[in-house]
Amino acid sequence: MTNSDPRLADPRLADQRLAFTVTWDVRDGEAAAAAAIIARFVPAARGEPGLELLMVNQCSSNPGQFLFYEVFKDAAAFEAHQHTPHFKTMILQQAVPLLTRRDRVQYIPL
Repeated sequence: MTNSDPRLADPRLADQRLAFTVTWDVRDGEAAAAAAIIARFVPAARGEPGLELLMVNQCSSNPGQFLFYEVFKDAAAFEAHQHTPHFKTMILQQAVPLLTRRDRVQYIPL
């Protein structure tokens, strides 16, 4: 008898984690304000049960550019993240207005 569960044939399908890179370009003169928002946001986000990893870096040659690396345990955890009060307030309401560009790229496990 064969098992038709595709997750057994392709181990990548068993791992439901989602990874994202998010890049921000901040308006001139707003890098310090964006960094302050990020500093308040990161501890709150890291407390989310479905967020496995959050790293944020500021570009050494362009302080107005930030790179986020995020790993969520699954799509539901990512969805929940976007509905948290800290995401809505600090990211959407406070940080996004400071940005000239915000790009998010999604990755899946190999």
